[in-house]
Amino acid sequence: MTIVELGLPKRLVEFTVDGQAVSVPEGATILDACSAVGKEIPTLCYGDTLKPANACRVCMVEVEGSRTLVPSCSRKAEPGMVVHTDSERTRTSRKVVLELLGSATDLSTTPGVAEWMAEAGADPERFGPPAPPSDDRDDALPGEHEPVDGLTAATVRQPVKVDNALYVRDYGKCILCYKCVDACGDQWQNSFAISVAGRGFGARISTEFSTPLPDSACVYCGNCVEVCPTGALSFKAEHDKREDGTWDESAQTETTTVCTFCGVGCNLTLHVQDNEIVKVTSPHDSSVTHGNLCIKGRFGWQHVQNT
Repeated sequence: MTIVELGLPKRLVEFTVDGQAVSVPEGATILDACSAVGKEIPTLCYGDTLKPANACRVCMVEVEGSRTLVPSCSRKAEPGMVVHTDSERTRTSRKVVLELLGSATDLSTTPGVAEWMAEAGADPERFGPPAPPSDDRDDALPGEHEPVDGLTAATVRQPVKVDNALYVRDYGKCILCYKCVDACGDQWQNSFAISVAGRGFGARISTEFSTPLPDSACVYCGNCVEVCPTGALSFKAEHDKREDGTWDESAQTETTTVCTFCGVGCNLTLHVQDNEIVKVTSPHDSSVTHGNLCIKGRFGWQHVQNT
């Protein structure tokens, strides 16, 4: 018999969002409350299986009495709080943040960002065309910076790292949201294969001593890929199909099943295109996996294609 921990009952917190009265359980965030009443707030670094990192600053909202805007993904709801999600300050903040992110990184594979930019009136091109990609940023010396020409927007673009057969690292799309670091580290996998290296604009995600992934502590669980919001980390099969122009999410079906490699009972969601499994994820609301898998569950499905 499975025992489900229900926890203690929580009192409700009543406050106001955009003039609408809202009641949420104590401990819920502003973002939780907005989602519950159907208000969509854009966010990139929020992960439903991770602790808030407060890194992207896209989800900022205005709270009356607060000197600065607050991140809705981490700010807990308080009784009597008055929140504005669509004020002039929040719109200006969102517009500038999206412009800065869009000018420095490749957001072409980030779901929903094109609509957010259009809604906010964001124009990353106003900072100039993107500067040419640099060499591998891991090779830069500490404190070394490219000279600014004043005509182009500095970017984090660099050659795509393809050093294994399972997944690809395209850090030109990385917004430094830290979700991959958290998933690899103490919040889920405890491998600590990747972390943040460098400082300032030179900050980047890297392995210890910038070693290739096969030589690092990576165990290829792919849980970093699962939480990446921009496609900076992607499955090799997805990367190859995007490169040859055959990746088509609208043509894919999803089937959730149970992994057969062991007796844990992890849920797998098979993404199939043209009768081929193109990637495997796991439902984030699964009480067994919480969206996480091991290497066998995530990548050990090739034998299905060979039968």
